[in-house]
Amino acid sequence: MDETMDWQLASGTLLTRWAKDVRPENAWQEYPRPQMSRHEWQNLNGIWDYWITERKDTSKWKQRGKILVPFPIESALSGVMRPLEADELLWYQRAFVIPKEWDGKRILLHCEAVDWETTVAVNDRQVGTHTGGYLPFSFDITQYIVGGGAPNQLELSVWDPTDTYWQQRGKQVRNPKGIWYSAISGIWQTIWLEAVPETFIAGLKITPDIDAHIVRVKADLVGPQSQSIAINVDVYDQNACIADGQAEEGVAEVTIQLPDPKLWSPDSPHLYDLVVTAGEDWVGSYFAMRKFNLEDGRLCLNGSPYFQLGPLDQGYWPDGLYTPPSDEAMRGDLEILKGLGFNMLRKHVKVEPRRYYYYCDQLGLIVWQDMTNGGRAVGEATSILTMMFGSRRRDHNYRYAGRQDVASRQDFKRELHELVDHLHNYPCIGVWVPFNEGWGQFDANQIANWLKEYDPTRLVDHASGWFDQKGGDCKSIHMYKLNLPVTKPEACRAVVLSEFGGYSLKVAGHQWNPQAEFGYKKFDTSQELTDAYVDLLQTQLKPWMDAGLSAAIYTQTTDVESEVNGFVTYDRQVEKMDFSRIRQVHQELLRA
Repeated sequence: MDETMDWQLASGTLLTRWAKDVRPENAWQEYPRPQMSRHEWQNLNGIWDYWITERKDTSKWKQRGKILVPFPIESALSGVMRPLEADELLWYQRAFVIPKEWDGKRILLHCEAVDWETTVAVNDRQVGTHTGGYLPFSFDITQYIVGGGAPNQLELSVWDPTDTYWQQRGKQVRNPKGIWYSAISGIWQTIWLEAVPETFIAGLKITPDIDAHIVRVKADLVGPQSQSIAINVDVYDQNACIADGQAEEGVAEVTIQLPDPKLWSPDSPHLYDLVVTAGEDWVGSYFAMRKFNLEDGRLCLNGSPYFQLGPLDQGYWPDGLYTPPSDEAMRGDLEILKGLGFNMLRKHVKVEPRRYYYYCDQLGLIVWQDMTNGGRAVGEATSILTMMFGSRRRDHNYRYAGRQDVASRQDFKRELHELVDHLHNYPCIGVWVPFNEGWGQFDANQIANWLKEYDPTRLVDHASGWFDQKGGDCKSIHMYKLNLPVTKPEACRAVVLSEFGGYSLKVAGHQWNPQAEFGYKKFDTSQELTDAYVDLLQTQLKPWMDAGLSAAIYTQTTDVESEVNGFVTYDRQVEKMDFSRIRQVHQELLRA
C-alpha cells in the first residue's frame, strides 16, 4: 500500500523549499549516529498511527489518524498540525518486523528525541519510561519481540506539559509571541532499531590531548563477556591506518600515540577515522585533535588566541518546527554560516540531531552549546525587571527563577550531565552554556565548577547575559543597544559578547506572521540593513576586539516566527543582506 495516500502536508503555514520533497518513504532516512556507526539497523521513521486521549482517562479518545514521524504533531510536516494540551496524552503505534538474519542477536530500540515523558511498549508489554525532551534514549527489547520475520507492534505514549510545568523546554510556550515560539510534542527525531551481539559496545568516550600527541578511547561494554574481552582501536587518516592500540582483557580504555597530529580548526577541520573492535562487535567513529583553553583572559584554540565570530542559532523551521524538513536542509543552514565567513555558532536552548554536530565537525564550525532552560514560568514583569536591573542578582533564590521544585533542579542537573556525555566526542563543541539570561538559573557557580571538573576539555560560559556570578571562563554580555561600551578581559575570564545586534527587516511573502515584527532595530531595505550591520561591526565591535574581546555572537541565523532579525528569512528563501559584502567584512575582522 502507498503510504503517501495516508499523509499529506498540512496547509496554512510558511514552507521551506524542501517541504515539497518530503515523503513518508524519505523522511529522515539517514543513519542517525555517525559517531558510532554499525551496519545492522532499521529506520522506523514514516507513517505511524496516532491518537490523543485524556491523560486521566485514556479510554476517552479525542482525535486519531496518521502522522509522519519524526515531525512533531504541531508541525505542518507531521500532517496533523495540532497542539497537544497538558491534560492530554499522545499515542503512537506502528508495526515492525525483525529481519531473520538478526535472529540470535540483541535488539535495541533507539529514540533520538521525544518530548517529554515517554512510555514505550512492545507487543502490549511495557518496556520502560523516559523523561526529557532533547536527548536520545534506548531500550533493549530483545525479550519483548517476536523474531523469524513475524510482525511486532511498537507503541509510545507521550505526556508533554510544555510551560505549565517545570521541565526543560527551551523557548516552547503554549501562546507564542516575541522571543517565545511554538511548542512541540512527541517524537521529533529518528526512531530506529539496531542489532548487536550478546556482548556489545554501548558507548565510546574519545578524548584528544594535543600536548601529549595522544587520543584516549574508552569503550562501554555491556554483556556477559564485558570483563573478559579485549578492545582494539585502529586510527585512519584518509583511509590509511596510521596508528593502533589494544587494551588488556577487562580494561576498557586504550591510549594511542599519534605522530605529528594534524590539528582541527575552522580553517582546517581535519578528522581522523576510528574503528573500535570488541569480540564480535565493532563500530566506526571519528575524532579530531584540538584543544579549547583560556590564556590571559583570551579564548584560545590549540593554544593560541582565537577570536570567535558567529550567530545565535535557534534551530526552528516553519514547516517542521524543531525538526528540519530534511538532512540536506539542516546542513544547508550550516553551509550558509560557513559561506558568510563565520567560524562558530551558539546553539540556543536546543539540542540538535547528532548529524548536525557531525556536519559542524566536517565544515569547521565551533559550537557553543546551551543547556535547555526550564523551571516554572515567571511573570513577564519579573522578566523585564530582571533584564533591566538583575545583572548583579545572586541566583540562590530558587522561586525567583521558577526553580522552587527540588525535582526541577535535580532534573536539570541530570539532563546537563547526560548532555555533556552525549556530545563529548564531537570536536566542534567548544563551550558549555548552562544558563541563559537567568531563565531558570540557579547555583550557576556550583554548576560551572562541576562542568569544568567533569569536562576539562571545554570552556564554560556559566551565565550568558544578565546574572553574572563571577564564575566560569567568561564574562558574558548581552548588549542590543547602540554605542557598545568597551569592556576589557579579566585575569581569569574572557569577555564575550554572547548576544548583540538583532537588526530586523520584514520581507513580504516570507513571514510567519505578517502582522508581527520583533527586532531590536528596524530597517526598510536590504541595503539599509547591510550598511547598518557593517557599521555595527566596523565602528563598534572592532574597538572591543582591539581591547581584548574574545567572541561575538550576532542575533541571528534566520528569522523565527515573530522575530524578523535573521540573515535569511524563516523559510530560508531570501538573503536579507548583501552576503558577499558581509563575508568580506567578517574575513577582515578575523584577519585583524
